[in-house]
Amino acid sequence: MRLKDIVEALELEVVTGAKWLGNEVNGGYASDLMSDVLANSQKGDLWVTLQIHPNIVAVASMRELAGIILINGRRPEKETEERATQEKIPILVSRLPAFELIGRLYQLGVSGMRDA
Repeated sequence: MRLKDIVEALELEVVTGAKWLGNEVNGGYASDLMSDVLANSQKGDLWVTLQIHPNIVAVASMRELAGIILINGRRPEKETEERATQEKIPILVSRLPAFELIGRLYQLGVSGMRDA
């Protein structure tokens, strides 16, 4: 599934990375701990978090994630937006809380951890 399909289905706001909405989403990962995402996310995952600081971009870039969804209508910091643009990482915003958003992602066919 492509990121643009998820954006349309869930009515997500695209904050950065509209050019990269063609990214393929291979799965999903939800966590607010950077170390957890670094250790357990997989290439092509869509990351769900409430974190808004610039370090999320560094983590997403290192793990080659498809994009980041911020929950509860949270907005990224200005520096986060700038870094995401530089690193070509889409940042999306959902009004939904994590539990509901993840359920909807699952209904769309985005699954969690896969065998490596």
